[in-house]
Amino acid sequence: MRAETFGGLDCVVTGGSDRQGGGDGPVVVLLHGFGAPGTDLVGLWRALEVPPATRFVFPAAPLALGGMYGEGRAWWTIDMVALDRAMQRGEFRELAKDDPKELPAARAHLSALLDEVTTRLAPKDGRVFLGGFSQGAMLACEVALSEPARPLAGLILLSGTLLAEARWSALFAGRKGLRVLQSHGQQDPLLPFAMAERLRDEFTRAGAEVEFLPFRGGHEIPMPVLTRLAAFLSA
Repeated sequence: MRAETFGGLDCVVTGGSDRQGGGDGPVVVLLHGFGAPGTDLVGLWRALEVPPATRFVFPAAPLALGGMYGEGRAWWTIDMVALDRAMQRGEFRELAKDDPKELPAARAHLSALLDEVTTRLAPKDGRVFLGGFSQGAMLACEVALSEPARPLAGLILLSGTLLAEARWSALFAGRKGLRVLQSHGQQDPLLPFAMAERLRDEFTRAGAEVEFLPFRGGHEIPMPVLTRLAAFLSA
């Protein structure tokens, strides 16, 4: 693996013919979640049984949180105090009405990254998969919906949720035919399962090809999901 910069973001690049991103195989861009270090998902490439030509790009979010988060980073800030209070009351904090003020900047970073990845890594036939976990899944969804003309081989939403519903609702139709792999834990204490179902339904109504993977668990990526993700990428 090697360090690289795309769209102004520090990234780890791996896989491919030389295990450092070489070759012309498809590229999988995966975004980590809130509070995780930029390298949080890098280990997944070893756990996924995909064709050896497959390459991976793992970007680090632009915001360094510091403090209790150590090396943790974020794509935009979250009111964790409000979230903790809601969890203590046994409530979910629904994010469908949220449209974070830092989201346009995060979207611009990821859009520039995808442009550079396509140009510099030059995957055959432009095959780029985009996805992420938790907050990373939300940003991946934001870019996929906001840029309907951007070709994507698939969208990967691991424990994400419906965000900015007032704005997103008009954008789903632009992604008719998009392959989507979406997973979510039925006991997720952070992002309610019901909201994941709503996100699934929005894509399905718009004509996307959604594979929905519910699992008994919380805010995580279990092995059965990794198995299906490998099949999704290999297809």
